Amino acid sequence: MANRTLGVTLTLLALTAAHAGEIQGTIIIKRVLTKRKVTPSVTSYDRGTPVELGSDPEADPLVAERSRVVIYLEGELPSKSISVNLEQKNRRFVPETIVVPAGSTVSFPNRDPIFHNVFSLSKTTSFDLGNYPKDQTRSVKFARPGIVFVGCRLHSNMGAVIVVSPNQWSTMADGAGKFTLSDIPPGTYTAVAWHKTAGFFRNTVRIEENRATQLEFFIPLDEIGAEKTVAKR
Repeated sequence: MANRTLGVTLTLLALTAAHAGEIQGTIIIKRVLTKRKVTPSVTSYDRGTPVELGSDPEADPLVAERSRVVIYLEGELPSKSISVNLEQKNRRFVPETIVVPAGSTVSFPNRDPIFHNVFSLSKTTSFDLGNYPKDQTRSVKFARPGIVFVGCRLHSNMGAVIVVSPNQWSTMADGAGKFTLSDIPPGTYTAVAWHKTAGFFRNTVRIEENRATQLEFFIPLDEIGAEKTVAKR
């Protein structure tokens, strides 16, 4: 019976994919939203030598802002769990923001020659992985959708965000603000964009068979007089 059900599900997914559409989107950000922070290097930290704090060497700070945006579709739609790494390197989480579908597993390998202790107090998923040294890792499964803020108990400057999406249609924008969500069954959906500083932004989008739908998100919305919802930890 289970094999029969699986076969029917796979057939339906194949039929859906044959008539699916996609979203070709753009994130528009016109000013810097995130406060800069500079992390001393591990080498300097280990030696105990003074570290000169400089500015982030990004030619265009808006590239970083756009590439921090997560996009996903709301709703209980088909999902596909994955496994990804969120590294601790040079006393930073790399990358600082990731998105995974609910049910996925995130590993936290330590690449530094010092101990780290990865933890989260977020309601969506809370955990404390304890102290562990270089080249060891710990893993966490994220069963529920939501925003998970991650830190290190040994280094208060370290921070990352895991966005757990409700289904498999999720992605992040690139430095130019471009993103694509593919193989979406025809229908009407709510597309969500999330930025750590600016919060949640929603747009209704209609997907048609074998067509690409163009979608734009203006962040922050208060620049064009619209309402926004602020993220809560």
